[in-house]
Amino acid sequence: MIQKLYLIFFIFSIQIFSQKLPEGFVYLSNIDATIQKELRYLSTNNFIGKPIDGYLENKVIVTKKTAIALKKIQTKLYKEGLSLKIFDAYRPQKAVNHFVRWAKVLEDTIMKKKYYPNVLKSQLFQKGYIAHKSGHTRGSTIDLTIVSIKDGKELDMGSNYDYFGIQSHPFFNGLSKLQQKNRMFLRKVMLAENFSPYDNEWWHFTLKKEPFPKRYFDFNIE
Repeated sequence: MIQKLYLIFFIFSIQIFSQKLPEGFVYLSNIDATIQKELRYLSTNNFIGKPIDGYLENKVIVTKKTAIALKKIQTKLYKEGLSLKIFDAYRPQKAVNHFVRWAKVLEDTIMKKKYYPNVLKSQLFQKGYIAHKSGHTRGSTIDLTIVSIKDGKELDMGSNYDYFGIQSHPFFNGLSKLQQKNRMFLRKVMLAENFSPYDNEWWHFTLKKEPFPKRYFDFNIE
């Protein structure tokens, strides 16, 4: 009886302290709590070097269809001692607006050495690294990698997440054999569950037949 009451209280607490999401969206942890996460835009470890507008908690929000597909991938990886690790998922439009404002302040380059050493900040719009709209804001686009469950280390993909440059292209020819293998492994498991890859970023995938192909949301991540 005590255990039952505790379970009821725990579920009720989750409902109180979690926001009510738009219909069709879920917290990924409610579908699969084993998937690891590190929302870079919640921290200073990103190409701007500051927390991004709209990121208030380290919670991954996606459309329910996306969450179910990711759970299937995670189930397969887990059997091999591996796990997905999410860097970004649903992204509020206010965060995209933050990127745009930052890109126009050309003297703000504190993270250039790590994230865009070979690209002029004045060219970020022209080269497509920054845009006024993002597929992430529709809730079915994911930035992710694969990690070892044993030690938590990310598989070597040959470039940092969010690195602006050709080194991030999935088929960049300057990779080692191991880095090529790891990128193609990630690509293979994502394609198998109906995710489409992005030509310029090895970490970026969008669910095919996404439920909100023309809607851009702006609720906070909390």
